[in-house]
Amino acid sequence: MTHPAAPSLLPPPPDAALRPGAEGLDIARVAQAAGAAGLAVDTGWPPRRFAGGLANRNYLIRAGGGWAVLRRPPDGPLPRGAHDMAREHRVLSRLWQALPLAPRSLFLCTDPAVIGVPFQILEYRSGVAIRGDRLDPLPETEATGRALSGLLVATLARIHAVSPAAVGLADLGRPEGFFARQAAGWLRRAEEIGGEKAVAKARNLAGWLDRHAPAGTGPPVLLHCDFKLDNILLDPASLQPGTVVDWDMCTLGPALFDLATLLSYWTEPGDPDCMHRLAQMPTARPGFATREKAAAAYAAATGRSVEGLRPWRVLTLMKLATVFLQLHRVGQVGADPRYAGFGRLGEDLFDFALDVARERHF
Repeated sequence: MTHPAAPSLLPPPPDAALRPGAEGLDIARVAQAAGAAGLAVDTGWPPRRFAGGLANRNYLIRAGGGWAVLRRPPDGPLPRGAHDMAREHRVLSRLWQALPLAPRSLFLCTDPAVIGVPFQILEYRSGVAIRGDRLDPLPETEATGRALSGLLVATLARIHAVSPAAVGLADLGRPEGFFARQAAGWLRRAEEIGGEKAVAKARNLAGWLDRHAPAGTGPPVLLHCDFKLDNILLDPASLQPGTVVDWDMCTLGPALFDLATLLSYWTEPGDPDCMHRLAQMPTARPGFATREKAAAAYAAATGRSVEGLRPWRVLTLMKLATVFLQLHRVGQVGADPRYAGFGRLGEDLFDFALDVARERHF
């Protein structure tokens, strides 16, 4: 007869931002699946879910004799290509060898019989995530804003300097036709989930993108595809990056897509209300560079031209608007009040994307 392991009294890492209370994750089933692949999971330490995040769920567990993170998709129907645990495991089981900022993935389970969805187990990395439009726990000074602006640009440049072939990822994506495929894909998603007004706005943007598609994109790079400040774990004393997380959309493609994705989250003080309601990064606070200066800094750091950035800006804003429509749908399924205003925000971001297309904003 087997008995459950006694609960461990080991305290979690001091910098792990966790939700209060236990989560309903069957750690015994996880341990059985991981153990079959040679990774020992401690069933005596109850899983704790990390705070923050609007989509994928991350849990602190004990595995392999140390701290680890169990990562799984959200509940409900998932958009095609999103929350791909198998893709992320493929990337993170290799990328750490060339990019120390990438955490190592230790185990992948694609059998939904274990916990209901695919999941992976990654090594735990310490560090502080700056979430939303506040700087806590960092001091709100111009020096902090300048430092974080530089950190964002320099970290993105480091990612784009990795040779995909050197880590066995040369065939990760399809760089050819990337722009047109992304534009068509995000329009299709908007049409699937948006209301009449949102779909009309998405179609208007898609028409503009078709007329302004970039002619040349340069050699493909490894794209993070959701690069922003809260996906970097920082050393709060030195303001240096320790880890970049959330690689489930990683692929190969034009570097300007990643830069434009970062800038789609980059709010400026004079932006329309929707960009402030977005509240994804604290870049409207003192000391932060403008989007235009951040793009120029990226060009200086990488030697890449950013002359053709505007179509990528419009594309990634269209993507961001559609993502918030998707999150609104997820919130309806899970009755999560955090998502209540996301439908309206998505529609307003379509309008902002059109303003960028008309050169009213950078």
